[in-house]
Amino acid sequence: MELSENQLRFLRGKAHALQPLILIGQAGLTDAVSAETDRALQDHELIKVRVRGADREQRDQMIAQLASRTGSALVTRIGHVAVLYRPRKPLPKLVLPAARAAQA
Repeated sequence: MELSENQLRFLRGKAHALQPLILIGQAGLTDAVSAETDRALQDHELIKVRVRGADREQRDQMIAQLASRTGSALVTRIGHVAVLYRPRKPLPKLVLPAARAAQA
């Protein structure tokens, strides 16, 4: 999923006040974590994920793999926290800026 810079800025603003819903601990990225992330994305569309303990390269790899498994887009990553976005089907809760411009 490709997002424009304008859409990423909009999503970062929405995610600022959120608390992490998913925690990836010492066990790493398991099937249970992937399933819970998928469920959280279906419910919320925009979530924060916290990765504990891994070095930077491993964190980036786990976050990329999680985004790939769930079909979501990585909005941003700062330190141990990443923000993932996947629009809800059939009707998204969040209307991205590009979608509003297309309707006008």
